[in-house]
Amino acid sequence: MPSLKSSEAPAPTGRPQWPVEARPAVRATTRLRRRINDNLTAYGLLAAALVVFALFSWYPIVRGILLSFQEVNFVDPPKWVGFDNFERLFADPLFATAWLNTLEFTAVALLLGFAVPFVTAVLLNELRHAKAFFRVAVYLPVMLPPVVVAMLWKWIYNPGPGLANATLGAVGLPGGAWLDSSSTAMVSLVIVSTWANMGSTTLIYLAALQTIPGELYESAELDGAGLFKRLWHVTIPQTKFVLMVLLLLQIVATMQVFTEPYVMTGGGPEDSTVTVLLLLYRYAFTYNDFGSASAMSLLLLIALAIFSGAYLRLTRTRSED
Repeated sequence: MPSLKSSEAPAPTGRPQWPVEARPAVRATTRLRRRINDNLTAYGLLAAALVVFALFSWYPIVRGILLSFQEVNFVDPPKWVGFDNFERLFADPLFATAWLNTLEFTAVALLLGFAVPFVTAVLLNELRHAKAFFRVAVYLPVMLPPVVVAMLWKWIYNPGPGLANATLGAVGLPGGAWLDSSSTAMVSLVIVSTWANMGSTTLIYLAALQTIPGELYESAELDGAGLFKRLWHVTIPQTKFVLMVLLLLQIVATMQVFTEPYVMTGGGPEDSTVTVLLLLYRYAFTYNDFGSASAMSLLLLIALAIFSGAYLRLTRTRSED
């Protein structure tokens, strides 16, 4: 068989045979084309997610803002009324009561719902045995539906056969009308909310505590620091960021409390547990005034946005210092 001479061209293979000096440019062009295709695919997937998010999140917000300036009953066509809905809210004496009750609930919830999960996480972190059992026990209330929790605690607070008064009577202490007295109803609701929601917060604190290097505690113990000094000088500074974030989230969540007063007290006694969302619900589904309900939701949104912005600005300034 005759051999192929060096001067003869090789048989075609189906691919263009580029000169040697042109091959790096071709490879660069191919890589660029692939990068463009990958970016277009990524942006396409991102655009689809943004469209779905906008449809189910941004559109209701914009729609709610428009409804706050309209007279709406979902029977007749919407009528633009300007600030009449806001004026109607400000003229309602229950409007100020609802805001004061919501602020009271938030303040009491910060005393209990912010401190109790952190202390519980510290105690769980110090355990040497049965850690898994106690973690499940703390987290178990989170898995219960909020309405079930409210109904359960409503039975516990029952002044007749309720568990709270029965337990107090067993140790010789007087019971109380927990949900029927304006002096104890709000605190009783805060206890329910804290018990139902502390599981998630406790596990977040526990995860943050386990990231603290053990050498810091060992150094503090060598310096003679006790439990409280280690907590103040080691634990709290190392978990400061998590504490600040959860503080903001808890304030935002507690100012939107609805299930507990709606199911357990209905806003009573004497409107002492009427919250902003409960009054909003009454305007929408009792008074059939969806415009005023939307106006109230807009005011709540503005209040939470202002507070969140000021809080984040303050914490960012302190972290930079």
